[in-house]
Parts: sequence; structure tokens; C-alpha cells
Amino acid sequence: MATSDSEPSRIDAAARAGWLYFIAGNTQDEIARKLNVSRATAQRLVSLCLSERLITFRLEHPIAACMELAARMKETFALTYCEIVPTDPAAPNALTGVAERAAALLESVLGGDKPAIVALGTGRAMRAAVEQVRSMDCPNHQLVSLVGNISPDGSASFFDSVARLADITKARHYPMPLPVFVSSATEREQLLRIHSVARIRAIAEKADLRLMGIGQVDQRAQLHVDGFISREELLELMRLGAVGELTGWAFDAQGRIIEGGSNERVTSVPHRVPAEARAVGAAIGVAKVPAIRAALAGGALNGFITDEATAKALLGRQ
Repeated sequence: MATSDSEPSRIDAAARAGWLYFIAGNTQDEIARKLNVSRATAQRLVSLCLSERLITFRLEHPIAACMELAARMKETFALTYCEIVPTDPAAPNALTGVAERAAALLESVLGGDKPAIVALGTGRAMRAAVEQVRSMDCPNHQLVSLVGNISPDGSASFFDSVARLADITKARHYPMPLPVFVSSATEREQLLRIHSVARIRAIAEKADLRLMGIGQVDQRAQLHVDGFISREELLELMRLGAVGELTGWAFDAQGRIIEGGSNERVTSVPHRVPAEARAVGAAIGVAKVPAIRAALAGGALNGFITDEATAKALLGRQ
């Protein structure tokens, strides 16, 4: 192997070493010999391959306990789709497993020959899922955002995932060119009448798959932490009985959309109840259990992706 200190050459060498180790099953001694480097260098190249995410892994073996939990979740909450992943004891709130399963769902839809419309929410879970999707060439499919892509300060939302997924899949995409929340109900009605906005919302309404995160409405609500609503607005939602939110739409413990509060100013595409096409939520963490339970009870979701610990907490209180 020719040696070079340039970054592309190092990455190429790491990719070769990673393929030899993880795919072809070579030992590090064998890799060193085949690449004409020392064993220590071979080890460093394999480590670099992992750290640069040149190779990723997807668990294909079904785990019996997770499958049993998924079956119970489907029965309890009348779901048509459910995926449960193992909980990492060292990082119980890590999104990696849930993101991988959500990515697999996206790939299954976008990998089909039949043209499909995929509508995405926003947030950490959605961004993590999109980052797990493999590169694809899907020009016949459409991606559309359920949520505005403008943050309160006027900048592009950091967690908007539609553009990133479009980069990965080459699918036509339609970001929502609106703030998540506007200043008044009157302003919302004016913006929603803009032709391009109405057209994007019409595309979202026809989505074959809706994939979105589930947010809690409490003192740790991401809507407040990320600056989309003020503390006073958060407290108002809590006084109105809100326990969670889907794409900014706050709902109560029975999953009913709250009347008033920030719901009067949210520009996100409304949810169909009951959901008609596949509508899947992805969330993790015991702190989100009240919000998740309410979201599943409300009928806007017919699919769910989570981990063992969260599923057990949901089922344990029935």
C-alpha cells in the first residue's frame, strides 16, 4: 500500500482495513500483511474506520424479548407497526437503536419501486434517524416536512431533517418555509393561504408514511429548551392540561389536541385522527412515558419505535 499523510489517503486506507476486518474477516496481522503496514498501523486504521463511520452495523437477529414487547405494545395500543430495540444500560436515553430502526423503516419505503411520499417531523430523534440512512438514489419519491423549518431567531432549524435526507437519497423534497410558531392566529391563517405553503401541506396530507418524534410538555420540554416557546407559554400549556406534543401540536393525557395556547399559532400540518396512512412515532425515555401513552391513546399514531425500558414502563402501568 502506498503511504501518504494526506487525509484522503488515510481515509481510503481506513476503508480498506475496515472492509478486510469487518467484512472479509481478516485478522489484524493479515490486514497488516495485505496492506504492507505494521500491525499497530493496521489496528489504528481499523479504529479510524469506525470513528469516521466508514462502516456501520445493523442488528438483523430478532431478539425474543423485544419481539414479545412489540407484540404486547401492538395489542395494548392497537398499533399496526411496532419496533422495540434493546436498552443500553450504560446510556438508557441513547437514541442509537431507535434511530437505526427508524432509518430501516425509511429505507424500506424509499427502496420501493412505487413512488411514495414520506413526511417527517423534526427534533433529535428524527435527525438521528436520518443520519443512519444509507446513500440511495430515489428520484421517484418525495420528502415533505410536517413542521416549519425556521427557528425563533429566523435561522434555519438545526433539527430539520428533510433537506438532509434529500441529500442522502436524491429524492425531491419540500421543506416547510415557515416558522414553527408565529405571533398570532391571524398571522398563521395569512401564511397558510400562501400558494406554495398550501401546496406543500397538500403533499404532506397525502403522505404514505409520517415519521415524527414525541415531545413531553413539562419543565424539560424541548419546545421550551430549544427556544420555540417561552416559559410563560409552556406554563400556559401545562395549565391547559398538555402532557405532550407531536410536531408542535400539544395534546392532553387522552391524546386530544389542546384548544388554545401555542396551538393557536403552530404552523405544522395537522394530524389525522384516527391515522389513515402509516403514522409512526419514535421516542425513548421514562420521562416521556406520559406523553407517549397519551400520543398512542389519541389515535394520531398507528406505529411506534422505542426501547425495552420505555416499552416496559408503558405496559407496566396499564
